[in-house]
Amino acid sequence: MPNRPYIVGNWKMNGTRAQLTEARAIDRGATRHAGVRVAIAPPFTLIAAMAAEVQALTVGGQDCHGEVSGAFTGDVSAVMLKDAGAGFVIVGHSERRAMHGESDAMVRAKAEAALDAGLEVIVCVGESEAERDAGQAEAVVGAQLDASLPRGEGLVPRLTVAYEPVWAIGTGRVAAPADVAAMHAVLRAKLVAIYGEDGAAVKILYGGSVNAGNAAELLAVADVGGALVGGASLTADSFLSIVAAAGPGED
Repeated sequence: MPNRPYIVGNWKMNGTRAQLTEARAIDRGATRHAGVRVAIAPPFTLIAAMAAEVQALTVGGQDCHGEVSGAFTGDVSAVMLKDAGAGFVIVGHSERRAMHGESDAMVRAKAEAALDAGLEVIVCVGESEAERDAGQAEAVVGAQLDASLPRGEGLVPRLTVAYEPVWAIGTGRVAAPADVAAMHAVLRAKLVAIYGEDGAAVKILYGGSVNAGNAAELLAVADVGGALVGGASLTADSFLSIVAAAGPGED
């Protein structure tokens, strides 16, 4: 089911082996929602253990380096993620861009490295509150996407874009459905401009304080193909409520 919604949990810097209990519960719950693709990006330390214990979930990484190997203390390559059992990686998350100074060029290099390693890629883009207030949101995010996306033949099936307004991440603030629809339309036009008609098939996720209470409304917005979920993905109860909003379960 290539068009099924894609719900991705980003655990960020949270989780020890004790939290694998939650991952197993999410995995069991995901089997009741075959019409929804469910994934989790745990911290690097849990990727191998989680991948070994789940069946319905796709397990991924939260970041990778743009090089295959080398003297990059503390970094993890896409090849290493693949070897640990990851199926995808998130690149360009706003926290990486802001806290680690990652440029669009760095994000693109990471995406290219991940694709070369056989991983799927989620490329994140989003504007700051100041940029939105200045009326620059669509221009900023469109340019960010253009500069962050890898180019090449045959990569579209392994590419996902996530729109995360920076001011809505972890703040409890959520973009209005009309604003989400407008931005996703801009991103779709940019994807088609870059990849031609294949760009129409790239999923665009919304991320930014998504929770059980607002998921259904956000997922119903035109061209929202799923959600990138932060804090609400840490427990099975809250995360599966979002999965349920994306598609009916089985009786």
